[in-house]
Amino acid sequence: MANAAAVIADAFGRIREDVTSAVEGLDDETLARRPDLGDGPGNSIAWTIWHGTRVQDDHLAEAFGTEQVWTSQGWSERFGLPFDDGATGYGQSSDEVGQVRVSGDLLIAYHDAVTERTHQLLDGLTDDDLERILPGTWGDGISLAVRLVSVVGDDMQHIGQAAYLRGLFGK
Repeated sequence: MANAAAVIADAFGRIREDVTSAVEGLDDETLARRPDLGDGPGNSIAWTIWHGTRVQDDHLAEAFGTEQVWTSQGWSERFGLPFDDGATGYGQSSDEVGQVRVSGDLLIAYHDAVTERTHQLLDGLTDDDLERILPGTWGDGISLAVRLVSVVGDDMQHIGQAAYLRGLFGK
């Protein structure tokens, strides 16, 4: 029987598959295209996938006390974005969103690296490990399990947004 950590690991694996489906085969222009929301442009597929992956990388690294894949494996340099290495996209302006112009291959490769690291961190965790209370960054009394499920939920929402945009743009 699978424990809760195995179920969470499975969810992250499914996220990886959905990221690939949302991005694979799209050209750079489609990835960077932003829908017209009437009061300004919305988020692009590239930004949405980059942001979701950055959040996963950032939050898991903090929860497990490790360095982010973004910096430890040189992804920050490969992306070449004009942001601080700690940027995850949270709170970015419309102009900053528009600066995320990268290839689908790069987005998928970074997400693959984060997924691999995620599985390494989750491997061997017990249900007791998931009850560990994390430091106060996210408030008092937040367990590792609650944090991981929160990241899964956030990732799923962002992938859904990217998939919607892919359909909206006729791809």
